[in-house]
Amino acid sequence: MGSRWGRLVVAAALGAAPPAAAQRVTEVGLQATAAFSDPALAVAGATGAVRLSERGRLALSLGAGGSDGAFAWRGEAAGHFLLSPRRREGVAAYGGGGVAVVGGPVERGYLLLTLGLESAPGSRSGWFAEAGLGGGVRLAAGWRWRRFPAGWDLED
Repeated sequence: MGSRWGRLVVAAALGAAPPAAAQRVTEVGLQATAAFSDPALAVAGATGAVRLSERGRLALSLGAGGSDGAFAWRGEAAGHFLLSPRRREGVAAYGGGGVAVVGGPVERGYLLLTLGLESAPGSRSGWFAEAGLGGGVRLAAGWRWRRFPAGWDLED
């Protein structure tokens, strides 16, 4: 979102005022997604995210792959609520919702609901796995690399 008001609205929806841009946690990663519908879809691609508040993350992903023997792609935009955003070890849960757009043999948009687990969201990198609904039963997994602002107080 380009406007300050848009960022404030999204941050309010996620539960807190947005931190200054220099204080945001940013994330990039690789992701594989499968949607079990008719026809089934499997894609792999990139994901990126910014934490608009301590517990709120806006994530985008775009992947290419196949569906029904033909080329297909899928893009997603989702808001995530992180339960333990500063955890440096172990596994933490999050939930989210958003939208997905699919192109290929089927061209549609879907609402997206997901529950996820990720390793150590307060560390520099870690895996994640999600299950949910959005164009069928949806499974996703991947790896995220995180950049924290200077002075970020990580939980021990």
